[in-house]
Amino acid sequence: MNDPFPPSTWERRFLGIAETVPYITLAASLVISLATPVQPPGAIPRTLLLTGLALAWLLGARTLLPAEVRGRRVAITVHFAGLLVTVALLTAHDPIFIIYSISGFFLAANFAPSKWTFAAVAATSVVLYQSAIDWAHADLQLIAFHLAIVAVQTVAIGGGHIAGVKIEERQRKYRKAVSDLQAALEENADLHAQLLTQAHQAGILDERQRMAREIHDTLAQGLTGIITQLRAAQRVEDAGTHVGLALDLAQDSLTEARRSVAALQPHQLEDAHLPEAMTVLARNWAQTTSVDLHVEVTGDRVPLSPAIEVTLFRVAQEALANVAKHAGATRAGLTLSYTGAVVLLDIRDNGTGFREPGGQGFGLSSMRQRLRGVGGSLEIESTPGEGTAVSATVPALQGSPR
Repeated sequence: MNDPFPPSTWERRFLGIAETVPYITLAASLVISLATPVQPPGAIPRTLLLTGLALAWLLGARTLLPAEVRGRRVAITVHFAGLLVTVALLTAHDPIFIIYSISGFFLAANFAPSKWTFAAVAATSVVLYQSAIDWAHADLQLIAFHLAIVAVQTVAIGGGHIAGVKIEERQRKYRKAVSDLQAALEENADLHAQLLTQAHQAGILDERQRMAREIHDTLAQGLTGIITQLRAAQRVEDAGTHVGLALDLAQDSLTEARRSVAALQPHQLEDAHLPEAMTVLARNWAQTTSVDLHVEVTGDRVPLSPAIEVTLFRVAQEALANVAKHAGATRAGLTLSYTGAVVLLDIRDNGTGFREPGGQGFGLSSMRQRLRGVGGSLEIESTPGEGTAVSATVPALQGSPR
């Protein structure tokens, strides 16, 4: 299974360097040692033998091992101990192999983060400096000086390894938290889309039920009356009266049918978007009511879906009708605001207000049902004698341009 949070670029580079440093430092030490012009008899064969032993240990105890074995603490410890042994042998043979001992500082990172990191760095430092001290003539001051250097190196290098691992762990946790947050946001977006779809379907069902009530209360009753009058005409000689009544009922039913069809899509929205239709609605309303109505459209206008535009238009119609019928206002305001994720419709007046803004009158219930059908909401604020504010909020679901 792939790691969802793999090592960072910095960590991969450091691990790669730590694996190759022993080979590089061993090769560099060997080249410099062989290039030395004056060497004791038999020194070159011993150098090649010890270098071959060190190379064989690097390959056998680390590089050629399977990855799952190489990462175990026992394998890391055995490999590191063998490396220090080969370093000690080589530096005892030729001090130039101190260069090779530097690889121990890099490999100590494999123990991090633990106290063994400091132990590995300290052991490397001891092996490095033991070859640089002439123990036959070393005094206490020189030994103390080298011990101080070992202590400082242990704290600095070991602490650096541990700090690097801790920082990398923190970065991994941060990346995981960001990934989890992104997944949660995507899940919330999917849920939001599902809720909008369900709300839209509920709106369609509400509209079907409304149309069914309209047909039952108007067309069905009218057709029933027509049938009754025509049957009565069949039973009498003077059928003119019954036929006339049937014609009147048919005309009324036709009018009701046209009204119901027209209610599905306001004619103001047939060739215009919502801001223009609202402007026309407000102008006609102000002319018929003699109420000073101020209209304002804010934000970046976008074409909304037909269901959203029809809903807002009908809510504005109903709210303005309530102002005209009940408010007794002299001034009113209509504001349509495009705010990105949602569209807001606010209608205010300076009328008489009412005591129960959460009332369940037919007009208010109709507005709430319409808005709920498209995933919107309605808020009403009113104070007796200080006017009323109606605020509708709907999601800014965009439709295709006309």
